[in-house]
Amino acid sequence: MNLEFSWQLLREAIGYLLIGLGSFFYFLAGLGLLRMPDIYTKLQTSTKATTLGTFSIALGVGILDFSFLGKAILLIAFVALTYPVAGSVMLRSAYKNKAPACKETTIDECDGIANDNGGDVR
Repeated sequence: MNLEFSWQLLREAIGYLLIGLGSFFYFLAGLGLLRMPDIYTKLQTSTKATTLGTFSIALGVGILDFSFLGKAILLIAFVALTYPVAGSVMLRSAYKNKAPACKETTIDECDGIANDNGGDVR
């Protein structure tokens, strides 16, 4: 029995594990879209899960193919900067257009902020 350590095998195991983890986060994002009651919770769930899924898949592919690693890191940085902003913009738009919240929502923390700071939320 040869117990020689293989870096190639370790690299492939980590890469495929990260890709599987990213796929699982994408599955959770889809499940969140189906299960959550209103637009606010659906967007919050899907934005966070797809961000983590994209991080994991890009890093996994970068580990599997080192020629893609630099691009994967750039992709991760771009996603880290744009996904949260896009989610906030969509949530703000939904709030501005008075999208109904679920019946369990009892506190509207944006009501005073949106009207008092001179913002465009009406």
